[in-house]
Amino acid sequence: MHPHLHTKDNPGCEEIMTALEDCHARGFMWKAIGMCSSLKEDVNKCLRAERLARTAENRERAKEKKAKIQAVWAEIDANS
Repeated sequence: MHPHLHTKDNPGCEEIMTALEDCHARGFMWKAIGMCSSLKEDVNKCLRAERLARTAENRERAKEKKAKIQAVWAEIDANS
Protein backbone atom coordinates (compact mmCIF):
# COMPACT_ATOMS: atom_id res chain seq x y z
CA MET A 1 0.00 0.00 0.00
CA HIS A 2 1.19 3.50 -0.66
CA PRO A 3 2.22 5.26 2.56
CA HIS A 4 0.08 8.32 1.85
CA LEU A 5 -3.09 6.21 1.81
CA HIS A 6 -2.73 5.58 5.54
CA THR A 7 -2.62 9.27 6.38
CA LYS A 8 -5.34 11.74 7.29
CA ASP A 9 -7.02 11.45 3.89
CA ASN A 10 -8.40 7.95 4.47
CA PRO A 11 -8.66 7.22 8.19
CA GLY A 12 -11.76 5.05 7.74
CA CYS A 13 -9.98 2.66 5.40
CA GLU A 14 -6.85 2.08 7.46
CA GLU A 15 -8.10 -1.16 9.02
CA ILE A 16 -9.01 -2.68 5.65
CA MET A 17 -5.70 -1.56 4.12
CA THR A 18 -3.79 -3.12 6.98
CA ALA A 19 -5.65 -6.39 6.47
CA LEU A 20 -4.77 -6.29 2.76
CA GLU A 21 -1.10 -5.66 3.57
CA ASP A 22 -1.15 -8.63 5.97
CA CYS A 23 -2.67 -10.76 3.24
CA HIS A 24 -0.01 -9.67 0.75
CA ALA A 25 2.68 -10.41 3.34
CA ARG A 26 1.70 -14.09 3.24
CA GLY A 27 3.56 -14.38 -0.04
CA PHE A 28 3.27 -14.23 -3.79
CA MET A 29 1.33 -17.46 -4.24
CA TRP A 30 -1.28 -16.35 -1.73
CA LYS A 31 -1.87 -13.22 -3.84
CA ALA A 32 -1.54 -15.06 -7.16
CA ILE A 33 -4.35 -17.51 -6.44
CA GLY A 34 -6.68 -14.67 -5.49
CA MET A 35 -6.84 -15.05 -1.74
CA CYS A 36 -6.52 -11.27 -1.29
CA SER A 37 -8.99 -10.26 -3.99
CA SER A 38 -11.96 -9.69 -1.68
CA LEU A 39 -9.87 -7.48 0.58
CA LYS A 40 -8.65 -5.51 -2.43
CA GLU A 41 -12.26 -4.96 -3.53
CA ASP A 42 -13.13 -3.79 -0.01
CA VAL A 43 -10.24 -1.31 -0.07
CA ASN A 44 -11.35 0.00 -3.45
CA LYS A 45 -14.94 0.42 -2.22
CA CYS A 46 -13.79 2.21 0.92
CA LEU A 47 -11.46 4.56 -0.94
CA ARG A 48 -14.17 5.29 -3.50
CA ALA A 49 -16.69 6.12 -0.77
CA GLU A 50 -14.24 8.49 0.90
CA ARG A 51 -13.37 10.10 -2.43
CA LEU A 52 -17.06 10.65 -3.20
CA ALA A 53 -17.54 12.24 0.22
CA ARG A 54 -14.58 14.58 -0.38
CA THR A 55 -15.93 15.44 -3.83
CA ALA A 56 -19.35 16.33 -2.42
CA GLU A 57 -17.75 18.48 0.28
CA ASN A 58 -15.55 20.26 -2.25
CA ARG A 59 -18.55 20.85 -4.50
CA GLU A 60 -20.46 22.49 -1.65
CA ARG A 61 -17.50 24.72 -0.75
CA ALA A 62 -17.18 25.73 -4.41
CA LYS A 63 -20.89 26.63 -4.56
CA GLU A 64 -20.53 28.78 -1.43
CA LYS A 65 -17.45 30.49 -2.82
CA LYS A 66 -19.17 31.13 -6.14
CA ALA A 67 -22.21 32.60 -4.37
CA LYS A 68 -19.96 34.98 -2.40
CA ILE A 69 -18.18 36.08 -5.55
CA GLN A 70 -21.47 36.66 -7.35
CA ALA A 71 -22.74 38.69 -4.40
CA VAL A 72 -19.62 40.86 -4.47
CA TRP A 73 -19.98 41.41 -8.22
CA ALA A 74 -23.66 42.22 -7.84
CA GLU A 75 -22.78 44.81 -5.21
CA ILE A 76 -20.08 46.28 -7.45
CA ASP A 77 -22.53 46.47 -10.37
CA ALA A 78 -25.17 48.07 -8.18
CA ASN A 79 -22.75 50.76 -6.96
CA SER A 80 -21.38 51.56 -10.40
